[in-house]
Amino acid sequence: MNAFGHQFRDYDAESERQKSVEDFYRLQHINQTVDFVKKMRAEYGKLDKKVMSIWECCELLNEVVDESDPDLDEPQIQHLLQSAEAIRKDYPNEDWLHLTALIHDLGKVITLPQFGGLPQWAVVGDTFPVGCAFDESNVHHKYFLENPDFQNKVYNTKNGIYTQGCGLNNVMMSWGHDDYMYMVAKENGSTLPSAGQFIIRYHSFYPLHTAGEYTHLMNEEDKENLKWLHVFNKYDLYSKSKVHVDVDKVKPYYMSLINKYFPETLRW
Repeated sequence: MNAFGHQFRDYDAESERQKSVEDFYRLQHINQTVDFVKKMRAEYGKLDKKVMSIWECCELLNEVVDESDPDLDEPQIQHLLQSAEAIRKDYPNEDWLHLTALIHDLGKVITLPQFGGLPQWAVVGDTFPVGCAFDESNVHHKYFLENPDFQNKVYNTKNGIYTQGCGLNNVMMSWGHDDYMYMVAKENGSTLPSAGQFIIRYHSFYPLHTAGEYTHLMNEEDKENLKWLHVFNKYDLYSKSKVHVDVDKVKPYYMSLINKYFPETLRW
């Protein structure tokens, strides 16, 4: 089970889908290095690509094709609203969680030309820490052997450049839509609670939230926040549902949450 969805491991080993998924991870595992992540953080940390509202970004996301998503026939906004509405039904009092579900994938806009047009391997897929050993729970682990950091003695121990219990906030993750959207929320002064920001930043970190690895890097706050990520993860999968959400009907509710937790416009 990973960011490619429930069906990923059910594909026949020789299928075209399997080959494209494997090729995606080959490129991702070879190219996601400490140096690359530092470069991306510096570039996207400028937040100089666009000024727009959260809802404008939701609409812009409809232009994004996530090649890692097996269900491409629904607009992205439907996936976001399906998971948000499912959480709203089961957790009616946690409005921050409803909004987190709506916005968690907005960082995928970095595939669009006006946001730098990054390749898919630098946007989607499972995420993992760089700067320490690549745990074997990472899907298609064998391709890490071609990553320049793999042989680096500074990076290839269990803790690498980190210390036990240092907190995930001090750990560099492979670059993608999760870290970008977290950066956008944080730097624009979002008042989403810590758990909401944690979900945005680590929802693709399957080696942690599904395989249970890398826990030695977590601090106490991470452990509390991980409980909410486990809740959220069930609904993120729900977004593959065919239940169509009436956007016009639910938009006023989500606009009220956006106004509660975010400024009117944000730097992206």
